[in-house]
Amino acid sequence: MTDHPPDPNTRLAAERTRLALERTLMAWTRTSTSLIAFGFTIYQIFQYLADSGRLREPFVSPQVVGVAMILVGLTALILGWVQHRQEMRALSSDFGPMRYSIASVVAALIAGLGLIALLGVTLRM
Repeated sequence: MTDHPPDPNTRLAAERTRLALERTLMAWTRTSTSLIAFGFTIYQIFQYLADSGRLREPFVSPQVVGVAMILVGLTALILGWVQHRQEMRALSSDFGPMRYSIASVVAALIAGLGLIALLGVTLRM
């Protein structure tokens, strides 16, 4: 980083890049939320069917599928967040401090909900 501030075009380009990084993390968050919710829903539906006696013995346990989907969602979210942090750090080193990432806060909240869902499913298995 040089001692003088970047020209307006460079500053706006850096801001567009930062916003693109935010959108990318939010896309990862949406995808992860879908995987976590779908995994939890699969578990709940098949748990209900098993409890009501309407479910034959499946080839693969729906609980295993539900846990796998929740784990894939959490892994995708964590990897997306790590990539976001690396890119934001690189952008900050080139253009100076950037605004705080609200998408990171949302990703952390979704990760917390995913962990709660994972614990709920694994403790009931």
